[in-house]
Amino acid sequence: MKKLKGLILPAILIIIWTIISNLHIVNEYIIPSPQKVFLAALEMIKSGELAKNMIISLERVIIGFIITFTISFSLAVLIGAKPKAIPYVEPFMEFMRHVPPIATIPILILWFGIGEASKLFVIFLATFFPIFSNTLNGVTNYDKKLLEVGDSFGFTNKDKFFKIIFPQALPSIMTGIQLGLGYSWRALMGAELIAASSGIGYMIVDAEQLSRPDIVIVGILSIGIFGYAIDYILMKVTYRLVNKYGKEIDYGRVDS
Repeated sequence: MKKLKGLILPAILIIIWTIISNLHIVNEYIIPSPQKVFLAALEMIKSGELAKNMIISLERVIIGFIITFTISFSLAVLIGAKPKAIPYVEPFMEFMRHVPPIATIPILILWFGIGEASKLFVIFLATFFPIFSNTLNGVTNYDKKLLEVGDSFGFTNKDKFFKIIFPQALPSIMTGIQLGLGYSWRALMGAELIAASSGIGYMIVDAEQLSRPDIVIVGILSIGIFGYAIDYILMKVTYRLVNKYGKEIDYGRVDS
């Protein structure tokens, strides 16, 4: 029932959209009818154009995210293990965090052209800081008393990390991953809108140049629906992981 409530607002918007289109209140070139958008989506699904561009964009996000996560997570854990290093990197990280990834696209195009490298770098800039900062926060803010309990069990540093620190840091890490995925998806769309020859962003720009607002709307809806699906799946994974590791540590007890 709760999930059905979330469909009420979209349904109302579609009804209003249909009424506006049928009454010709707004020029159809500006806002095409839902029927026209649906037919355009159906045509693109049948031709495979929508799937092709979506897969290309998804591949970019996955590759860029994996590279970024590997670097940012490792760096956060490394710095978290050496707290004295934080004052040396914090000013630079804060500076870069306030630079919008989209603002770097012109210089990235000059450096790498409009190929995959510039798009992956944009994803890296958008994804790095949410993952890094949340991971660093998670691995530095834990119950220090549990380390003493770990010492009494003869835990090695590896055991302490995976059995004490990591389970407590997991919610923060997953929050960073969730934010990072959202940022990477939005940053990629911005990059594809500016410089790309494939992908959903390119499809939207190409449709705009061909005066096909129906395809533009199909692209926008596809981005929203696909982004929501990714976020939903990630939330389910997060819930299961937190529950799983939550059983291994009870914020006052460490199992041997």
